[in-house]
Amino acid sequence: MSSIVMASIPVHGHVTPLLSVARSFVQRGDDVRFITGDQFAERVSATGATHVALPHDADFDDTAFRQFPERAKLKGTKAIAHDMEHIFARPAKEQYDTVMAALAAQPADAVLTDPAFTGGTIVTGHSRSERPPVVVCGVLPLPLSSRDTAPFGMGLPPARWFNRPRNAALAAINRRVLANADRVVDEFYRKVHDRELACSLIDWLSQADAVVQFTVPAFEYPRSDAPATLHFVGPLSATGSEAPLPDWWADLDGTRPVVHLTQGTVANVDYRQLIAPALEAMTDQDVLVVVSTGGRPIDTLPPLPANARAAAFLPYDELLPRTSVFVTNGGYGGVQYALRFGVPIVATGGKEDKPEVGARVAWSGVGRRIRSDRPSAAALRTAILAVLDEPRYRQASQRIAEQMAAASGFAGLAKVVDELSAAPRPKHFERRR
Repeated sequence: MSSIVMASIPVHGHVTPLLSVARSFVQRGDDVRFITGDQFAERVSATGATHVALPHDADFDDTAFRQFPERAKLKGTKAIAHDMEHIFARPAKEQYDTVMAALAAQPADAVLTDPAFTGGTIVTGHSRSERPPVVVCGVLPLPLSSRDTAPFGMGLPPARWFNRPRNAALAAINRRVLANADRVVDEFYRKVHDRELACSLIDWLSQADAVVQFTVPAFEYPRSDAPATLHFVGPLSATGSEAPLPDWWADLDGTRPVVHLTQGTVANVDYRQLIAPALEAMTDQDVLVVVSTGGRPIDTLPPLPANARAAAFLPYDELLPRTSVFVTNGGYGGVQYALRFGVPIVATGGKEDKPEVGARVAWSGVGRRIRSDRPSAAALRTAILAVLDEPRYRQASQRIAEQMAAASGFAGLAKVVDELSAAPRPKHFERRR
């Protein structure tokens, strides 16, 4: 039996896939402690793991993204820079302190974090002889810098011509944009380690002992300079069959293509960002539109046309095999889930990692990308009908689904963790067996 500490910022899209990981480690007999916000305490306990609370100043919720009025006007790397400083960098020291307190209370064989848990970079500053291995679980598009990719947050796929010179120029700009976030964490880092931060904060994954990405290579940009510590295991999301079947489920009888609309569970307050214009776009089409509100009451939706059905949550393992097009504002977990079933995608724009998700949707050929975070009904109609009518999108999605079916999944992640934790360690980090 291994002792594992997991840590995630308290945001739904980061915590949810790691809950599935925690459950799998518990089921194989491991002792798991999960550091995250209090709002997830019951869900953590339901996996069999022990919840460890983040301190108050590091325990925010999804509304934290709406607490900065100036953020609404920011896009691309400027939006990423704002979030990196105000939401991700500033909690880093308290995150670090919580991890180290957990290790002092009970030594662990490995620490697993999500990419945005920036306290991890301070943990990795300790010598490997002084800490357990740190494994980053890739619940977001891979942010690792590369000469072959544009900086994370710009939503730019590799260029056909002059790709590396373009990326080098953009990287120089990006370093200036992210300087404030780097300064914040560098100050924390110096207090602990008495030396400067080894890399830009957004690239801290390069300091981890392993990065295990929850997708397959076909959905991620190739990097000729990718570190040997990078692994792909496919999506490790929780089952989507927990929601009950709605009373209109029999309408999914296969007579019409199903277009599924979702804004996820966080960016679902303003339906004008996707659901409202998509409903308008599909009103006169011979399709069945299925809407998930992500937990909001159904009566908060705009009036549904005759060809639309809605539920707060839907059983994805049942719905996606019946779905012809998955229309989303770009949540990484939802896109990976749809691709498991070979469903082509229409992704709109937004903040956080959504521009990167949409760029990968278009680059991989699995669907259409609309760059606006408030697309018009006309733009959505054009994209949805194109994905419905052109077989190449479903063919590309099905190729990725085949890769995902063959991926190692949790077994691949567990193998990385077990091999790293088996390396010799000083006695004060060895558990009594």
